[in-house]
Amino acid sequence: MSAIINIGREQVHVVESGPADAPPLLLSSGLGGAWFDWAPSIALLRDEYRVIVFDRPGLGLSPAAAAPPTLRRDTAIMATLAERAGRPVTVLAHSMAAFHAEALARTRPGLVAGVVLVDPSYERDPHVAVRLAAALTPLAGAAGAVLGATRLAKAAGPFGRRLVLKHTSRRDEAVPGDVVRSVYGRGTVIGTVIAEELAYREMAVDLARLRERRPFPPVPLAVVTALGDVDKPGDRREWAEGHAWLARMSPLGTRIELPDALHMVPLDRPDVVADAVAGLRERGAAA
Repeated sequence: MSAIINIGREQVHVVESGPADAPPLLLSSGLGGAWFDWAPSIALLRDEYRVIVFDRPGLGLSPAAAAPPTLRRDTAIMATLAERAGRPVTVLAHSMAAFHAEALARTRPGLVAGVVLVDPSYERDPHVAVRLAAALTPLAGAAGAVLGATRLAKAAGPFGRRLVLKHTSRRDEAVPGDVVRSVYGRGTVIGTVIAEELAYREMAVDLARLRERRPFPPVPLAVVTALGDVDKPGDRREWAEGHAWLARMSPLGTRIELPDALHMVPLDRPDVVADAVAGLRERGAAA
């Protein structure tokens, strides 16, 4: 099932698969990502789980956002989708979406049965001198609109996507090329990618402040670490240590290290994603 769902002022593209009465999984892509980033992982999960994957406002097939991306907005969207599932969800979040997944677990623990953070973003000591993301988001949207109106988006967007995947994945897209072009050829998507880039640091700061106020619940947690695209030994050590810190947020936390995997783990290593979910169920049952 694919549908556009109203969530407050926003409209969100949601794709569901798997048995309706199966344990629900809620999947969220990284910065600028689309629902099809998870396609290989979903193929391994949908027989046993109800899989719910969505595009944040302005990304994928979701209409343009009404509000700028913030930790509060994106966590609220995730919370509404979790409530809609009708029972606690296991959240799978890639890259920057880990900010939203962690915030959901801390603010609405009753909605969360477990968390899988897939090569999550981690900032050791985030700070911003001046908050400009909200003020600059309209400019990002205007830039996207210009690219869309001049049809430059149809070339620039797919080219940018290919460039990113060249450095973060070892496989081709999981969907036909015309699907990728239909998404990344939209000026709205390009503007939203820029807006998320602008908001990234502020989200990290807001999450750091939330950690001071709200504990992480004692739910099963898995943190998947990809090190294949981290070149310097010092950077590899820092990335692994940051992910180890995240895994320690829960007494039921664990870390899965992939020395040779690249950042797009949901695309390249769906077996690891499926195994991580199965491991969460086992730890939850034993707890």
